[in-house]
Amino acid sequence: MAKKIESLDDLRQLREETKQGLLDRHGEGPQIIVGMGTCGIAAGAREVMTAILEELAKRNLNITVLQTGCIGMCQKEPLVDVVRPGEKRITYGNVTPRDIPRIIGQHVVNGQIVEDLVIGRAD
Repeated sequence: MAKKIESLDDLRQLREETKQGLLDRHGEGPQIIVGMGTCGIAAGAREVMTAILEELAKRNLNITVLQTGCIGMCQKEPLVDVVRPGEKRITYGNVTPRDIPRIIGQHVVNGQIVEDLVIGRAD
């Protein structure tokens, strides 16, 4: 059962605990987001997701990996977004499992965008 909030200090403590829980879950570092709508899955997103998780494990990297649904660019699936703190969100399209070591090694780890796979950039 949750602790009853009886004071402003209790509320502040709950806010800090909640913030820390979100940081622990999503981290402050880079994030990788994989489009896992039906169009993405049909185009091979599951295999791409597996390749991402395997590459991160092989490199012993603790990177947040998230899933999202369809964003309307079905012809470019599988889509993989890389978000590095303080940098633009980069969307890679038509990603294959073979592309994953390069995306993780060059972009996620070293901050060098893999230009030949980029299909979008957002703030």
